[in-house]
Amino acid sequence: MDEKHRISAHYASEGIAERLLQALADAGGNATAPTPLDLAPLDQFHSRGLDATKELAELLKPKAEERILDIGCGLGGPARLIAYIYGCSVDGIDLTPEFCEAAARLNVAAGMAEQVRVQCASALDLPFEDASFDAAYSQNVVMNIADKASFYREAGRVLKRGGRLALSNLALGKGGAPHYPVPWASTAETSFLATAAETRTELEAAGFEILAFRNTTQALLHFYETSRDRVRRQGAPKLGLHILMGERFKDMQRNVAMNVEQGRVLPLEILCHKR
Repeated sequence: MDEKHRISAHYASEGIAERLLQALADAGGNATAPTPLDLAPLDQFHSRGLDATKELAELLKPKAEERILDIGCGLGGPARLIAYIYGCSVDGIDLTPEFCEAAARLNVAAGMAEQVRVQCASALDLPFEDASFDAAYSQNVVMNIADKASFYREAGRVLKRGGRLALSNLALGKGGAPHYPVPWASTAETSFLATAAETRTELEAAGFEILAFRNTTQALLHFYETSRDRVRRQGAPKLGLHILMGERFKDMQRNVAMNVEQGRVLPLEILCHKR
């Protein structure tokens, strides 16, 4: 099995959309015509979930008339939320066919199939013409990309001159090798972490000017602390990413929290634009 298929296999499972909508219905939610906010506990597959997506969107500042690209869109949760809040058009790509199928099904359920479009494709070979997008974003994707220089160059290729790129990356910290499994990889074999300094260098080499570069460790630690406190007081939530990833997600979540607390992984929030 090659690297691309190993990464895809880590995320893949059958009947994702149906499973998520059933969980939403079982919890008393609107599974017939859910809004992006209804789906948010289930489809925001990245650190800090809905709060992180809103924060990154505020950094990107999409406009209703703009065309936005989500690189590594997963289940399409952030794309639907951004299109819903800002009224813009969002295209998403993801490597995992099962994620793309689920995203398309959830777009239809949410009544957003025309506003949010998803294709199965590689971030290193985007199926779009040069200068097609006004802005792009990517959340917790580059950890699965060994060739980060190509990832950033390809993002730059499809952006218009002056186009914005917002990133939520997990970088390699100074605390040693990460503990596995984590949400993006079962082992180090498909985990490719760059340092913060390497990230800066690769973005600038790809033709981007960095406008903001923020370490979000404290925000993430606060998220884990409040989440653990909520579970102690209220028990495990009915809705969460365990519906998507199964029982293994408990170990993944515990390890990524430990990695951040021990400085093995460094969360970054970045805004840049194409020169």
